[in-house]
Amino acid sequence: MALVPCQVLRVAILLSYCSILCNYKAIEMPSHQTYGGSWKFLTFIDLVIQAVFFGICVLTDLSSLLTRGSGNQEQERQLKKLISLRDWMLAVLAFPVGLFVVAVFWIIYAYDREMIYPKLLDNFIPGWLNHGMHTTVLPFILIEMRTSHHQYPSRSSGLTAICTFSVGYILWVCWVHHVTGMWVYPFLEHIGSGARIVFFGSTTILMNFLYLLGEVLNNYIWDTQRSMEEEKEKPKLE
Repeated sequence: MALVPCQVLRVAILLSYCSILCNYKAIEMPSHQTYGGSWKFLTFIDLVIQAVFFGICVLTDLSSLLTRGSGNQEQERQLKKLISLRDWMLAVLAFPVGLFVVAVFWIIYAYDREMIYPKLLDNFIPGWLNHGMHTTVLPFILIEMRTSHHQYPSRSSGLTAICTFSVGYILWVCWVHHVTGMWVYPFLEHIGSGARIVFFGSTTILMNFLYLLGEVLNNYIWDTQRSMEEEKEKPKLE
């Protein structure tokens, strides 16, 4: 039996994301006042994705509690739709985008923080908030994946969806540059157009890889879990 019920964990994680978003939006940074506001940063978009995802998780838990034993077929059908939406969001957005933000941010940060998170930002964003945006996303989503089984969509539709998201965000970044003359991320200013094309193509490929990684990890966790449960149910030899 889990020390903390997964329903309680989801509520706690949702409240954490709400707190992070509120604190982030309360910061008066110059970049928030320019074209696109916070929505030009993948980190902020990811925070919204995670908050919406865990909001759906909490709503699913509440709906499951309310419909349990009711025998109402319509309510059960709506609950199945909600579960399908929850599973789709984890597979296509919450896991690959969340892991992408954590991995790419800290890799570039370790190489040269000025390329992605200039030291000037320390005057606006406290350390705990930085980790809330770029670190805790990973353990939170892994906790969710470990505590509940999620049904992945067909691989073709899942990869199509994550490619659409990736290309859409790249086009949005290019549009912001077209309007303002400035790249969203400082390191894009220091590389040539060919290198940018390679970088954007690589990010799309990485997103697809992370989607597949999530699918493999989900199957591994729950295949292992089922094997352990079946092992426990086997009669002991005397």
